[in-house]
Amino acid sequence: MPELIAPTTRLHSAWLAAHREWGPGRHEDGFGLRPADEVVSPAGFAAWVARLTDESERTPDPGGVRCTYRWIVEGCTVLGGIALRHELDDFLLRAGGHIGYGIRPSARRRGLATWALGRMLDEARGLGLDRVLVTCAEGNVASARTIERQGGVLEDVRDTELGRVRRYWITLEVPRTCPPR
Repeated sequence: MPELIAPTTRLHSAWLAAHREWGPGRHEDGFGLRPADEVVSPAGFAAWVARLTDESERTPDPGGVRCTYRWIVEGCTVLGGIALRHELDDFLLRAGGHIGYGIRPSARRRGLATWALGRMLDEARGLGLDRVLVTCAEGNVASARTIERQGGVLEDVRDTELGRVRRYWITLEVPRTCPPR
């Protein structure tokens, strides 16, 4: 049974196995991995995990956006990653959205992205968001279906710094509380 967990150094070798499966130079959505991050050595990996943890707990330096990172794991296997940005800056509004996710190639077609997106929508509700923007590459049919399964309504398809993207909004229903008796 999969679960969402906070990034941890305990899964260094398991994360590296997933990373190798994506292949060199491929962007791994949902992990917050930057080109300058060195993740092979234990010290570099620990520094990267510390940055992700810090970004989950507080707003980064000026120009940054607070972001909650989760890894999709099953046992000791890292299957993917998902990130929830607590707000949108100009770039995220144009191209990136509130939530980004990625599933390693060998774990795709199991419904993991749909499941993880649903869990992160619960976290977004907990933050008080009433709707979230989720984007995907124009040609990524599987991701578009994932977003639509979770209630995504297509706003538009546009050219961005990331190429042509499909932009979906998902309205979050806030749980109703019973009125006092």
